Amino acid sequence: MRFRARFAELRTALTGLDPGLVRLRLAGTATAAMVLAAAVLTGVRLLVAFPVTVVLLAAVLAMVSNLAVNEPDLHRRRVTTLLMLAPAVVAVAGGTLLAPYRVVADVVFVAVMVAAVYVRRFGPRGVALGMAAVMPFFFTQFLGAVPAQLPWLVLAAAVGIGSTLLLRDLVFAQRPERALEQLLRAFRAHVHALVDAVADLLRASPSQLQSELEDVQRRRTRLNETALLVADALETEHAATDPDELALRVLDAELAAERLALIAQRLACTPGGAEAGGMDDDRRRALLAALRALSAASATGTPPGFVAILLDTARRSVAALTVEPDGAAARVHRMAFAVVRLADALEIAREPEASDRARGEEAERTGTDTGRGKDPGGEQDDQPSGLRITTRQAVQVGVATSLAIVAGELVSPARWYWAVIAAFIVFAGTSSRGDVLSRGYERVVGTIGGVLAGMGLAVLVGDRPPLVLVLLFCCVFLALYLVRVSQTLMAFWITAVLALLYGLIGQFDLTTFVVRVEETAVGVAMGMLAGYLVLPKRTRDAFEEALDEQVDAVDAVLRAAVDRIVGREPETPAVELARDAGDALGTLRQRAKPLERAFLRRRGRIGYERALRVLTGVDHYARGLARFSDAVVEPGWADTLEPAAQRVRANLDGLRAVLLHREEGGAAIRSAEDAVDAAESYASQGHDARRRTELLAAVRLLRRIDQAVVGFATDLAATDRERPADAVPRR
Repeated sequence: MRFRARFAELRTALTGLDPGLVRLRLAGTATAAMVLAAAVLTGVRLLVAFPVTVVLLAAVLAMVSNLAVNEPDLHRRRVTTLLMLAPAVVAVAGGTLLAPYRVVADVVFVAVMVAAVYVRRFGPRGVALGMAAVMPFFFTQFLGAVPAQLPWLVLAAAVGIGSTLLLRDLVFAQRPERALEQLLRAFRAHVHALVDAVADLLRASPSQLQSELEDVQRRRTRLNETALLVADALETEHAATDPDELALRVLDAELAAERLALIAQRLACTPGGAEAGGMDDDRRRALLAALRALSAASATGTPPGFVAILLDTARRSVAALTVEPDGAAARVHRMAFAVVRLADALEIAREPEASDRARGEEAERTGTDTGRGKDPGGEQDDQPSGLRITTRQAVQVGVATSLAIVAGELVSPARWYWAVIAAFIVFAGTSSRGDVLSRGYERVVGTIGGVLAGMGLAVLVGDRPPLVLVLLFCCVFLALYLVRVSQTLMAFWITAVLALLYGLIGQFDLTTFVVRVEETAVGVAMGMLAGYLVLPKRTRDAFEEALDEQVDAVDAVLRAAVDRIVGREPETPAVELARDAGDALGTLRQRAKPLERAFLRRRGRIGYERALRVLTGVDHYARGLARFSDAVVEPGWADTLEPAAQRVRANLDGLRAVLLHREEGGAAIRSAEDAVDAAESYASQGHDARRRTELLAAVRLLRRIDQAVVGFATDLAATDRERPADAVPRR
């Protein structure tokens, strides 16, 4: 029995390491495509002699076409991959024919990189086609291609991209429903891990408290990341029969788990310890029993028939605590409610069809697009003048790469291209100078580490080509597996690949790798210089603009939805406005990334992730209300629903002011509980059960928004003033 329990725990942990096996599939498929491309051209090379560099180009394009294509839909992914062949062939031909004319080739190379950044405004397909032009042109300069090799280089481009198309999009094409199933298991595994971390925190001694608090925070972050992956998967066509409803269920489970963790953290940090917050032995035992039941219910492999029993056990374990008066044990009281809310959320999330009771209590229905995982696109204005982010970055890339060519030539006339490609890559996926700084720093650190590791590997394997090839592809696999985890680790393993490659072709030299580090540092420095001096964009300014836009978009959705429900036709349908809110949320998420270590880091207890998750929740619940506004019209509800909505919207605006450090922020926030209660009272008086359920579901979506906004504002205030929160969120 103990072995089975440990095996189940191991299975749950492994499920959460790589949610949905996304990284494993990416790395495995890309490595296999590289091996296939190299093998095909090696076979051709045995029949017709051509340089080994042609084989290398095919392998590189197989890798690039795997990494660059991020279309969620399989059909679009196939089309984009096929389209990559056109810019790749043009770039190969242009780079090869211009290679003898050095200055002209440099100018065209810069122009190609500028164009590649500019076309990112067209979404994932623009990103892929841009990379399909840059990398082949770069490699023609890097490999010193000559016109006589052009037919073979074109063949290499076709074989490299074709290998990816064959393996990723045909042979190993994953069914969307299968990918979603794996991600949902990973999500449950991370809920399980977070619940276990909360239990460990309750048991922690004073000497263990800090490490357990950090562990809870790490688990929260991983849960957030996995929830985003689930939401992205739900946008894939045919991933689920009702993706919007499932997205909202997952979100509610995520927010419920996060609320449980947050209350536990605050309870543990109570001056004088948890005991000062009302925690005695009996209450601790009750909470730990409930957490054990929640942990077992969320473990991978728990039979579905036992899950409902375990969730009910969790509720019964804290039933006595939920009816205690607040008093000195207010935080214990809140934690008991958080346990019950998580149990309810997990029960609904596991059911294909929620019961009428659950629908009324949790208000989990929505029919609008989730808006997650969307490419923010280049359509958002980035500067007050209307200059788009892709235009600004295209100018910055042009300046950075031009400077990198000059500086790279000064360091090493033979290796200048390393500086240029480093300057180009630091702008990939960035939106502000803070992004550029962090990406550049990670790349330099990874390159230095990779040089040391690569030299060690090259010395160890010596002149044994089969072993070198095995290690080379192992390093490629690790680089691709970790590309979404850390730019540092990716640069580390790619540099190790270069060391092994140079050893394989007999050009291994310590001086070469010193130059590699120097050129990378020069390229990164030029990128940072351009990011800070050419049309600079402060990271916080970019985030604040996106936050303003997102709050305005959600406010518009709420206003239009309530108008529609009480019988007034809004100028723009709420569902249409909801799509704008989804786009704004995608932009906000991108702008928040470089603020990971800076935004709202108040005493280390609340990070930018919390702000982003709350705003994501508000966005989802608002779009759920937009869905109801299409089906529910109740003019008599105006007297109670409109005041409740106005109070909720005022609280949302107040939270925005708090996050942006405006003076009027805190005073504007006041719980809408009483107003929402009044609206809920009207909704509960209907005689038609179906109608009553719909009205209750709608008003409780409004309550969820208010709870998220007021709860977060209270947490911020409590962190600043080091005092308990005043409001207790209702179940």
